[in-house]
Amino acid sequence: MRENEVLAAVRALAPALRERAAATEELRRMPDDSVAELGDAGFFRLLQPAAHGGFGADPAVHHAAVQEIARACGSTGWAAAVLAVHPWHVALFDPRAQDDVWGAHRDALLCSSYAPTGTVTAVDGGFRLSGRWHFSSGCDHADWALLGGLVTDGEGSPVDMRTFLVPRSAYAVDAVWDTVGLRGTGSNDLVVKDVYVPAHRSLGYRPVNALDCPGHEINPEPLYRLPYAALFTTTISTAMVGIAEGAYEEHLAAARDRSRTGRGPQAVDDPFAQVRIARAASEIDAAQLQLTRNMRELYATVARGERPTPGQRARTRRDQALATERAVTAVDLLVEGAGGGIMGPGGGVVQRAWRDLRTGRGQAANDLERALGLYGRHALGVEVNDSMV
Repeated sequence: MRENEVLAAVRALAPALRERAAATEELRRMPDDSVAELGDAGFFRLLQPAAHGGFGADPAVHHAAVQEIARACGSTGWAAAVLAVHPWHVALFDPRAQDDVWGAHRDALLCSSYAPTGTVTAVDGGFRLSGRWHFSSGCDHADWALLGGLVTDGEGSPVDMRTFLVPRSAYAVDAVWDTVGLRGTGSNDLVVKDVYVPAHRSLGYRPVNALDCPGHEINPEPLYRLPYAALFTTTISTAMVGIAEGAYEEHLAAARDRSRTGRGPQAVDDPFAQVRIARAASEIDAAQLQLTRNMRELYATVARGERPTPGQRARTRRDQALATERAVTAVDLLVEGAGGGIMGPGGGVVQRAWRDLRTGRGQAANDLERALGLYGRHALGVEVNDSMV
């Protein structure tokens, strides 16, 4: 199977994912069938290195697949996108860690919780982890977790920020996720109690940001020379834009149906409804065009063997955050013109998208002011040292 065949297979799954969207919300996690079908389609191996049975694909294919899934079901799009981006991160780890994850099970899935909310203690040969990590999307389906943690010195002062690979047998999932939007992402808590992690299963943020990691020695594909923040945050924003697209398509279909049947307010005769539709479409287009442009240029840069410039990295982060804002704005416009019934129990696709986008807007990657501030500092000639660029 080739990567474009994966994209075609994902597109073929969209009707089934759309049909399960309401059930996914009720379940508060992705249905097992959805995860299995996406796995069979090869989706979770798009960003997995070829050395371990993956495609090492152009990120454009990954993002196109994410958008297709999110257009059909926002929760599945978000959670599946997060699971699918983690093989890229593991590809940067020590080759021994990659063997630990994929040596016996090349289809192993990984969830994450990168905020350093637990406790990390350095010990001989590695680290000990304890605590609770929050908002781990798709964790019910994962075989491993990537957990962020601060390493401190003898006096308790932080000296390093690292990510730790922890197997499923070493943590418990606490099903606390019960929200208004993105209800089906299963973004539950992970609980770790005094677990030992060998040093080779940890990776510092500094080498990741410097694009100089141990995994590069066995994974030469250009994909793994992309900046972490660019790939991860663009993946999140792509899911958001896909959700907005699904809502837009549903809104148009409903308006056309009302026009044919003569039921309800007629958008075809309402110039204000038409203006909202046009503005929503433009917001979605602008978001999509900038996301695609930035990742295409970044990938072309690393494919030439060059390093992404600070300007490219800052612009990618700027446009990624703005893409999420544009997705939210687009669906807000649609809701304004959909009538009061849209917020009732039968609100359907557009209401679900509105709730999903408002919930997703709160994710750290979508902190608009922070992202714009980083770009503004770069534009003014101030050096930017931030893990999210």
